[in-house]
Amino acid sequence: MTATIDTPVEPVYTAPVITGPLPGPRSAELLDRQAGRESNSRSYPRKLPIAIRRGRGSYVEDLDGNVFLDFLSGAGVLSLGHNHPEPLAAAHRQLDEFVHGLDFPTPIKDEFTDLTIKMLPEPMRERTRIHFCGPTGANAVDAALKLCKTATGREEIITFQGGFHGATLAALSVTGLVEQKEPVRGRMPGVHFFPYSNCHNCPLGLKRDSCQVNCAAFLEKALTDVNGGITLPAAVIMELVQGEGGVIPAEVEFVQRIREVTKRLGIPLIVDEVQSGCGRTGTWFAFEQYGIEPDVVCASKALSGMGLPASVILYDEKLDQWKPGAHSGTFRGNQPAFAAGVATMKVVQRDRVLENVRARADQLMVHLQGLREISPYVADVRGLGLMTGVELSDPETGEPASDLAKRVQWQAVSRGLIIELGGRDDCVVRMLPPLNCTAEQIDQAGQIIRQSLIAAVAATTPSKAGV
Repeated sequence: MTATIDTPVEPVYTAPVITGPLPGPRSAELLDRQAGRESNSRSYPRKLPIAIRRGRGSYVEDLDGNVFLDFLSGAGVLSLGHNHPEPLAAAHRQLDEFVHGLDFPTPIKDEFTDLTIKMLPEPMRERTRIHFCGPTGANAVDAALKLCKTATGREEIITFQGGFHGATLAALSVTGLVEQKEPVRGRMPGVHFFPYSNCHNCPLGLKRDSCQVNCAAFLEKALTDVNGGITLPAAVIMELVQGEGGVIPAEVEFVQRIREVTKRLGIPLIVDEVQSGCGRTGTWFAFEQYGIEPDVVCASKALSGMGLPASVILYDEKLDQWKPGAHSGTFRGNQPAFAAGVATMKVVQRDRVLENVRARADQLMVHLQGLREISPYVADVRGLGLMTGVELSDPETGEPASDLAKRVQWQAVSRGLIIELGGRDDCVVRMLPPLNCTAEQIDQAGQIIRQSLIAAVAATTPSKAGV
């Protein structure tokens, strides 16, 4: 009699399923073990107390059999959801061939390079160089800053209030979040913060219909005024959509004016597309929607499409003044990540994933705009592509409704939807769904968000319930 091996049953998820209070007993046990051994810096399990068994597509299952619709997607890393079969198979094949390559050329790295450059707008392709960084987006930011300082021979950096560029020392130095910076002494000097194009909460206290984009004018004046106090900087770095800062897409005119003044003055413009890149906003890079061509592009999170770490900067060849080894990193040659990235880019093109991003973004916005009818706590709904946020504030004082946002997040995960918070005082409910999510999944998320907001507001002071 021939022995047979049972083939594991592939889970099929179609909707969230919550079997009891969270965390369940098996998750609670693992969370306790984690708390006893891991760094106090851990963050996600504090707000989303689940221990994950596996993921498929847009869903994850915890150790207790609860199924969640994952609209965090590994903080935007999982562009095709969990364990998409094509990048997964490509990574498996590469594991049998060659895994760690430093910066040696390999066939799969060459194909990844070719496809990545071809994803740029055509006018940029011929003059673009690519540099493979360490495995994080923050390392790409560090590389971009070093590149521009080396090429220009200058020191100072211009960045923007509300921006987030990473947690390494240089990236943290150009990040706006004061809470993370205060405990760290000896940050990179010569960094200047300017107002960002945040028309909902204008840093200059102006109104969009009459301000003439004064935040851009303010920067231009500072750079051209002989008494402005800032010498010509090595670079200007900006996010086109501030992600951790609260999902704030910059105004098109603001970005174009920044590009014009930096180009006129010979200042390299770095766009940080670590979160907004690789299709997240409905074009491969967000800058394409702003009608500009930056000098340096930072990309990382979704480069492999499945969570394998990879990080690059794409830059104008005129900046390529580095000496050999000027910015190195042992893990910059992750061959399985390159294989998965090639497969992901082919899926994106073949399956018209960017079209799906735009369609699902419109659908999600209908759900989110409808929240305004539920409660006056909904101060703003915004986003670009599948990078969306709902800002909550007290309707009487205008102060951030941080506690309410936390309750909304908890109500959502308790109903089977994983979402994130961001913005000032964590008052923005954020969503980063997989780019290939379905219309049905968007409707599931929209209904859960609605139910969660109603439940969270109802738990506030009755006179302010607003429902």
